[in-house]
Amino acid sequence: MDAKHRGSLTTDKRVSRAKGIDRVTLTYDKDNMMCYFYLEKGSKLEMHTHVQSQSGIVIKGHIHFIKGDGQILDLHAGDAYYFASNDPHGSNILEDTELIECFAPSRDDYKD
Repeated sequence: MDAKHRGSLTTDKRVSRAKGIDRVTLTYDKDNMMCYFYLEKGSKLEMHTHVQSQSGIVIKGHIHFIKGDGQILDLHAGDAYYFASNDPHGSNILEDTELIECFAPSRDDYKD
């Protein structure tokens, strides 16, 4: 198996993705990647796209994902979401929030 495993959340170094948005890359191979995100209340991620499809689940907190067409996904703990390849999206963090996200294929920029 060609996957990389990154240890537990408590020992992994967080990497800043943007102001108030930290990431821990948990595991990946060339086809799939799983990351844990820590998002501070009031932080934002600007509208962006990437070739990878993205699925995730809110572990705790409250987040608004904004889609390219203006639709807002109002998500709380236990809610899951999906963005297709090149589907524009951004976010506003309404409470301290934690997410688990999966990307397919893996993101080279998240391979620490």
